Amino acid sequence: MTPKPNSSTTNGSRELGKLIMQLKRLERQPHTFGQAGTLSPSEIHTIDAIGIDSPVLMSELATRLGVTKGAITQIIQRLEGKSLVARAVHPEDARSTLLSLTSLGEEAYKTHLAVNHQFYDRLRSQLTQQEIAAFEKSLVILNDMLEP
Repeated sequence: MTPKPNSSTTNGSRELGKLIMQLKRLERQPHTFGQAGTLSPSEIHTIDAIGIDSPVLMSELATRLGVTKGAITQIIQRLEGKSLVARAVHPEDARSTLLSLTSLGEEAYKTHLAVNHQFYDRLRSQLTQQEIAAFEKSLVILNDMLEP
């Protein structure tokens, strides 16, 4: 016999479904980031990951973003073509590649940070600090649950 969902399970499931659909829609929409121009979500999230801890090893970046080395190579090639990212040989290991942001990449990174700050300003206007902490913890749990 199938268990009957309670109202909070039904509401949560419905809201999660809506969130997934919104994220899918957003994933297809490029956005403009200052002089850096129009970037896809995967491009700006790659720039963000490099900007947080630059320079970064290409292999570490792939791990951090949860993608293959082949996928990160393709994204980096696009970002290099847009003059947003620079590659350099690691000074102690010639087999490793270090990635850093160019000045144009830095601008995209800072513009993206400003968007994130606006998002958190909106959250703070509607949620308490404890609710924001619970929201962030929920995101970590959801990400863990969705990992392959």
